[in-house]
Amino acid sequence: MHDLQAAANSKGQQLIALTASTDGELEAAFRSISERSAAALLVVADPVFFQSGDHLVSLAAQYRIPTVFWTAEIVAAGGLMSYGASISDAFRLAGTYAGRILKGTKPADLPVQQPTKFELVINLETAKGLGIDLPPTLLARADEVIE
Repeated sequence: MHDLQAAANSKGQQLIALTASTDGELEAAFRSISERSAAALLVVADPVFFQSGDHLVSLAAQYRIPTVFWTAEIVAAGGLMSYGASISDAFRLAGTYAGRILKGTKPADLPVQQPTKFELVINLETAKGLGIDLPPTLLARADEVIE
């Protein structure tokens, strides 16, 4: 949160932090965001949200809030955009670890690794539905553009 607040301040923007862990709290948070006329929403990766992707996309569309998610899978389901670690790359790494363990390596002997591949994914159909014209430079930087 400190880094997000610092980034917002450096751009002259106000950051509003909300938390939610139930469907009712999610709906209240989106209503609050809409009432405050927030320009956009960043949904950070949290286990609470892993099963709520479709609901988050639905609320973002209902309240017409441009939303950035943590994973490309939500963008494929209709979210506006995502920037985060590649889930498929993380699964590949987990498979490598599982293989090493099955071949006898002790889990404690395996190094802790952080994600190294990050992806920007944009859904143009959702952008058009929100009335957003995305700059060509942003589209050119995207790893994937869903049309």
